[in-house]
Amino acid sequence: MQPPSDSGRDGQVYDVIGIGFGPANIALAIALEELGFAGTRLFLERQGSTKWQPQMMLSGSDIQNHPSRDLVTPRNPRSRYTFTNFLFENDRLFEHLNLGLEFPLRSEFAEYVRWVAGFFAKDVVYNQAVTSIQADPVSNLYCVTTQTGSKFFARSLVVAPGRTPVIPQAFTDCAADQVFHLTQYLGRLAQLAQQRELKRVAVVGGSQSAIEIMLHLRHSYPHLEIINIQRGYGFRLKDTSQFSEHVYFPSFVDQYYNSSAEAKKNINRHLHYTNYSAADADVISELYVGMYEDKLQGKNRTTIKSFSDIQACTATGHSYSLTLLDTQAGTTEQLPELDAVVLATGFRNLGTGAQDERFPSILRDLAESLDCDAQGVIRIGRDYRLSARAGCNLPALYLNGLCESSHGYGDAGSFSLLSLRAREIFTSLSEQLGLEDAAEKIA
Repeated sequence: MQPPSDSGRDGQVYDVIGIGFGPANIALAIALEELGFAGTRLFLERQGSTKWQPQMMLSGSDIQNHPSRDLVTPRNPRSRYTFTNFLFENDRLFEHLNLGLEFPLRSEFAEYVRWVAGFFAKDVVYNQAVTSIQADPVSNLYCVTTQTGSKFFARSLVVAPGRTPVIPQAFTDCAADQVFHLTQYLGRLAQLAQQRELKRVAVVGGSQSAIEIMLHLRHSYPHLEIINIQRGYGFRLKDTSQFSEHVYFPSFVDQYYNSSAEAKKNINRHLHYTNYSAADADVISELYVGMYEDKLQGKNRTTIKSFSDIQACTATGHSYSLTLLDTQAGTTEQLPELDAVVLATGFRNLGTGAQDERFPSILRDLAESLDCDAQGVIRIGRDYRLSARAGCNLPALYLNGLCESSHGYGDAGSFSLLSLRAREIFTSLSEQLGLEDAAEKIA
């Protein structure tokens, strides 16, 4: 697997290749530039451009974290890549400040992510979905092959593939155009609406995303009947106590990482509602008031099916029917004639649970060479490096994100610790490649 000698990107040997160019690896690109990474780098992105949560750009939705927890500020508040400077350079600083919003609009933060990505266009190749990753013990290089047939070679890899959607078992055989995860929401819904009038839609889940989707459906389709199905009693208020929010402090990462497996379970049990199965007060209030107004007008546009477990999803002509189990009463009921079922069912974590994965699917070709625990779940170093199991040899390999099971809630998809994680990967990567002295001289 010797790389060709040509000087083009396809075949050139890079010191590091980043797979994926979403927020995590954009933060890394900034760190490599600002901290003086002395090696060569390239990022491969499967999409045609950098897009952040494109299917959830819902009017009025926000990002749910402080704007200073952006791609760079916690590491370098003087950087030109801060969200504040983005506003300044786009002549919107005072207008934005005048909004009085606690959190920025999701659409504006998505624009910020694209704006930063644009500065690194020379280091990114788009439309390159990775199909295989092979490690060559002779050359000690990685060979990354993409769907175009291109091969890219690197001395190290930083993988940031994003989270894998959870599709519950009842929905695995359903048509994707009518039963879909929130990561496909706007596109799938628009396609269905073009085909016929939407009359009845189910939204599965009790999270922030579920309630945002319900509000969007209420505003966009005034005559639509919406049925929410969740395992809990009703939408629960997210735990936003200042004390609980310490999970997004860098010190918490050390505490969590160094905890035993049992201690981590205990932490998760106490802090679950800081990030899961809960929603912010503003959207809960908006939905509740809207449902009350419907009642005043003699309407019943929105129904919440509490304590419900979905047993089956069955196609019936051009619609779907759900079989629900009432976990309190032990009875079942049918929800027929659903034009669409939207799954706000979250994302997979690393682990051995029914909805977990032992390693990100993009690492499937390397899985047998990776160090794992007794259950076969990959081990992740404090510096986010993945090590080879005994008897195997792998060049430097990092997982940038998806490390919630090892590093805690700050690695569950939040922006809060992206920039600090990028610095840790930079430091470790420079050491692994023998470039730390050169980086120090440049800095």
